[in-house]
Amino acid sequence: MIKKIALFGNKIKPEFFGYFLILCNKLIEEKVEIYIYKTFLENFDVQFSKILNVNGTYTCFYDLNPDIDLMICVGGDGTFLEAVTIVRTLNIPIVGINSGRLGFLTNISKNEIESSINSIFEGNYNIESRYLLELTSPSPLFPDFNFALNDITVHKLDTSSMIEINALLNENFLNCYRADGLIVSTSTGSTAYSLSVGGPILLPDANGFVISPIAPHNLNARPMVIPDNYIIKLTIQSRTENCLISLDHRSIAIDSSAELTIKKSSFSIKILQCSDNNFFSTLRQKLMWGVDARN
Repeated sequence: MIKKIALFGNKIKPEFFGYFLILCNKLIEEKVEIYIYKTFLENFDVQFSKILNVNGTYTCFYDLNPDIDLMICVGGDGTFLEAVTIVRTLNIPIVGINSGRLGFLTNISKNEIESSINSIFEGNYNIESRYLLELTSPSPLFPDFNFALNDITVHKLDTSSMIEINALLNENFLNCYRADGLIVSTSTGSTAYSLSVGGPILLPDANGFVISPIAPHNLNARPMVIPDNYIIKLTIQSRTENCLISLDHRSIAIDSSAELTIKKSSFSIKILQCSDNNFFSTLRQKLMWGVDARN
């Protein structure tokens, strides 16, 4: 039974006010305890602050109540990825309500809020486990949280010259990628950046990673699917001192001589999916499969 809800988001757009009010009223109707991300609460319109009876706030992983039954994320996929950095290892399921545009992770549309929230409180949902990518290096690059749900990307920085990335799989040399960069994505992230550079779509339970070069100099360098129990090691050569590395929405400049190790995380993120809103229906809707462009 769901008794405690965490609300996560950044800001409610004016055109989404009416839909967010529907969510608020449903939570009030269910008489659940509500905990809100502090920044989200500070950006609320006054009317929402008066409507919701807030039981507490949180700012990060370290002060989030571990007894929370469900986190509701309001925003786009970028906001959902931020929510992952808050939940981490707490095993709190996350469900996403899309107030933005595409939304693969935040797959409840604004017109489905009432029916989806009803389904959740009626128990008509599934919980999916999604593993992350873990990044390690001799010098910690993301010391607070070195994991990514979607992808880890190495990219050239402030130069027109491509970079060279040597990739090893389980200590076996795979390839030297001469390209603008390289994406290593999870099956969850296969519909994100990797897809935009020609990578394949993997089902969430496919248990694979996708290695996708970005604008490769050699057109024979194609995206590749590997088992997710492989360990990937990357070394970089660049004409400049720095390159860019991204873990989902977080990016930093690193020394181009850095050695990177990427592997499957030891924990998973729990994602709540309403029973009538599965991965296949999301694909058809978001990618407009079957839609006649002539209409």
